[in-house]
Amino acid sequence: MNKYSASIGVWCLVALAVVLVAEVQDAAAVNCSMLELSSCLGAVTGGGQPSPQCCRKLKEQKPCLCGYLRNPSLRPYVNSPNARKVAAACGETIPRC
Repeated sequence: MNKYSASIGVWCLVALAVVLVAEVQDAAAVNCSMLELSSCLGAVTGGGQPSPQCCRKLKEQKPCLCGYLRNPSLRPYVNSPNARKVAAACGETIPRC
């Protein structure tokens, strides 16, 4: 391995570390509260189209979804067919945790 290849490898590792740290900080900065998803309630319970605010909040709350799915009182709402339709309409998916 020459000096140039080693330098590229080091920069790739540094870039990967920066991306991973940024993702961890994003998840830690989210306020995990189902109340944050209240703008999605009508679409989830009525089966309608989600609002732009609902989609923004769903993207914001994505790191929290596994926690909501582990909660027996929240799981039926988060894992419902309508919730999955809302997520799909927003370009998101409900994770399988």
